[in-house]
Amino acid sequence: MSVRLYVGNLPQSFDDKELTALFTAVGEGVRFKTVQDRETGACRGFGFANVDDEKLADAVIEQLNGRDFGGNSLRIERSERRDSRGAAPSTDRRGGGATTTVARKAVNKVVHSDDTTEGAPDPRWAGELAKLKSLLANQTAAV
Repeated sequence: MSVRLYVGNLPQSFDDKELTALFTAVGEGVRFKTVQDRETGACRGFGFANVDDEKLADAVIEQLNGRDFGGNSLRIERSERRDSRGAAPSTDRRGGGATTTVARKAVNKVVHSDDTTEGAPDPRWAGELAKLKSLLANQTAAV
């Protein structure tokens, strides 16, 4: 069975042949693919290597993890395979059943921090809400 390795901390521009030669110096049977930006086509700084053998995968990690490549220290580790595009176990809102997916590492990202209390307006819309209130206050209804 093939082992998939994450190869990170790659320089923005490098020669694929150099990196492939680095892998084949450890052993035959390593295939590498870089992940590129869709818009620019430049390397996103990481890629994946498929290794045919468990022992060879361990040797690649041992010999190349932390090694200097293009001015950067390579980061090589086993990749966690995903069964689907989902990030974590979730419930299916349409059918009510649970779908099982491989959980990613927890990343506590905060997109925005709006500590809104119950019934308070969303602060992102405060300016628009103030305009609407002033328009309503200036309106007179002829009865």
